[in-house]
Amino acid sequence: MHPRFRTLSGALGVLVLLCATGCGSGEGSGGKGGGRLDMGIAVANISLNFAHEMVLGAESAAGHAGNVDFKAVGPPNTDGPAEVQLFQNLTARAEDGIVLENLDPPIFTRPAARAVDRGIPIVALDTAPTDGSKVTFYVGNDNYALGELMAQEALKRLGDDPKGEIVVGVPNPGTPVLDSRAKGITDTFRMEAPGVQLLGPFQTYSDPGQNHSSWASQVAAHPEALALLGVGDADSYNLAKIKKEKGGKWLTAGFDVDPKTLDAVKDGSNFVTIDPQHFLKGYLSTAMMIESVRDNGGKLPDGWFLSPGGVVDSSNIDEVVARQKSPKAAYDWYKPVIDKLLGDQEAQLKPLKDAR
Repeated sequence: MHPRFRTLSGALGVLVLLCATGCGSGEGSGGKGGGRLDMGIAVANISLNFAHEMVLGAESAAGHAGNVDFKAVGPPNTDGPAEVQLFQNLTARAEDGIVLENLDPPIFTRPAARAVDRGIPIVALDTAPTDGSKVTFYVGNDNYALGELMAQEALKRLGDDPKGEIVVGVPNPGTPVLDSRAKGITDTFRMEAPGVQLLGPFQTYSDPGQNHSSWASQVAAHPEALALLGVGDADSYNLAKIKKEKGGKWLTAGFDVDPKTLDAVKDGSNFVTIDPQHFLKGYLSTAMMIESVRDNGGKLPDGWFLSPGGVVDSSNIDEVVARQKSPKAAYDWYKPVIDKLLGDQEAQLKPLKDAR
């Protein structure tokens, strides 16, 4: 990890196929007697940056492992039931392992458990699995800590003892990952800035159009707010867009590294973006899944594998923009931390019950 990058350890049946053929040409060393592996990843929304980054990381890991036929599926909009159907379809062909990211864990409980019962290794990515899913390995951030990080970055810019309104938005309330981020933000402000009035978290929606409308309503209702802070990727670029349209003086920020978000950090509209490093998570989850099949008979580790995240601001924006130019650039940037984390996996494993 670069030292300047501060880290913390819709129609049903729509199929988006990103990697239908083999991702790599190396010789496999295990699984199916050393032959080709059939694997894949299911994500909640194939159109949004956070999921796209995870897919790119997963495909990169499959390509480096070699001899893996890897498919990526997900609905074009956030649609839990549609993703369930796509995941179930994927289990018919990706019998050697599936990475599962979703925004509605309860509705995946039974489908995931059925896949595990069939002997398919399932790795939960970005959102912790439910108890009944029989999925026992999860790769994800400490999202509460990432929310704390956003609040700390805002406090640096608000000065001593700020007083006024802070508006917090969550695209999909009830999604543990997003709720944990929002709680990290609000708890930090309550503890360190008692003069601040916290409003929300309000639902801001993951659909970019709905998200923009939601934030526009919040800006109209709270024109004198000190800051408007979101925990999703559409929050980031829509807040920046509204700020420019309105000539707003409030602090604005969100999460992820959508190109429009990076532009907003580059031009100073958003003071930061919090980067959960989705490419890294996609890579780690897939690499460990392949390793488990080829070297450990499909037996995955148990627990929460903690993947880092960090701040993107004016000090490192150019570096991150360069990182985002291509999957190869991303892999080259992440390689030192990939090697470190995969080289000492036990150090990153936490109890699954502690995931947040």
